[in-house]
Amino acid sequence: MRARTALTTVALALLALPVTGCGIRTTSVPVDAGAAPSRVPCNVAEAAAPATGVPVRAFLVCGSQLEPVDRRSPQPEDKASGDPVRTASALLAQLLAEPSEAERQAGFTTAVRAPLSVAGGRAGDPEGTLRLSRQPEDLAPAALSQLVCTFAESSAGAGGHTVLLAGPGAYPPKRYRCTTELRERPESAPPTAPAPTPAG
Repeated sequence: MRARTALTTVALALLALPVTGCGIRTTSVPVDAGAAPSRVPCNVAEAAAPATGVPVRAFLVCGSQLEPVDRRSPQPEDKASGDPVRTASALLAQLLAEPSEAERQAGFTTAVRAPLSVAGGRAGDPEGTLRLSRQPEDLAPAALSQLVCTFAESSAGAGGHTVLLAGPGAYPPKRYRCTTELRERPESAPPTAPAPTPAG
C-alpha cells in the first residue's frame, strides 16, 4: 500500500513538471524581426530640379530636421532681387507648395499651411521687418522654423542668420534666429532677440 502511494506521488510530481515550466524561454539564436527601417535620404537629385526660373533655397522638414532644398522660382529675377518683401513672398510660395514627387520620395514635407501671406513692415517698425498675415507664435513650431530659416538665409533676412518677423496685430517685431539647434529640432521654439529700435 505504501509502495502504491509512493508511486502515485512520483507520477503526480512528474506530471506537474511540464506545467510549471511553461514560460517564455530565452534563446541565444538570433530572431529575424524584419528589416531595420531605412534612413531617409533627404537628398534630391539635381536633375529633378527645374532648369528655368530664379534659384531659391527653401528649408523643408526631412527626418525630423530642417534641410535646405534648391528650387527655381518663376518670379522674374529683376523683380526678385533687391526687394525683401518680393523675395519673402516668393519663398513663402515655395514653402506653401506641396513637395515635388522627387522631394517626397527623398522624405521631404512642409509644415507651412495656407492661408498665409507676407508683407512689409508698417510705420514705426525697424527696417527690414516682415509682417505675416498670422501671428508667428500661432503657427505650428515646425512651420515657424521653416519660415525663419528660409527667410533668414536669404536676402529677405536681417543679417547674421536672422529675420525680423511680426504678425498682423500691434505687437512689435522680434528678431528670430536660424541656428544649428533649430535646424536639428524644428519642433522647438525659434530663438528670439529684441528687434532693433527704429531710427528717428
